[in-house]
Amino acid sequence: MNNLDTPEFGMMTGIIICLGFFAMIFGIVYLYKRERMAMIERGMDPRRYKPRSSPSPILKWAFLLIGAGLGLLLANIISRTALKTTDYDDSNVAIYFALIAIFGGLGLFLSYRIEKKEFSAAIEQE
Repeated sequence: MNNLDTPEFGMMTGIIICLGFFAMIFGIVYLYKRERMAMIERGMDPRRYKPRSSPSPILKWAFLLIGAGLGLLLANIISRTALKTTDYDDSNVAIYFALIAIFGGLGLFLSYRIEKKEFSAAIEQE
């Protein structure tokens, strides 16, 4: 008999998930309050410093999805030509995940570089 099939394991899983969720929320709130208190101790007004969002989230998502699509396309081409697999062969799953991650990361890096260049140009104009 497998130990994972016992009812105690199912109950423990639920308890651990609930405790983990509570710890995560508590940690986020605690660190947020601690940051605000540190700002007050240094004489800064915490209301003035709001988190800045990305200047163009659409650009970031566009490059991420373009990169992931190119990674998927390249993985499919490599899988069918160099590795000579058929339509339903699942032996090359790692190459799909790896190339999607690599090209998605390259897309995010390219987005970062473009946003950084635009931000620097905007600061120089002021």
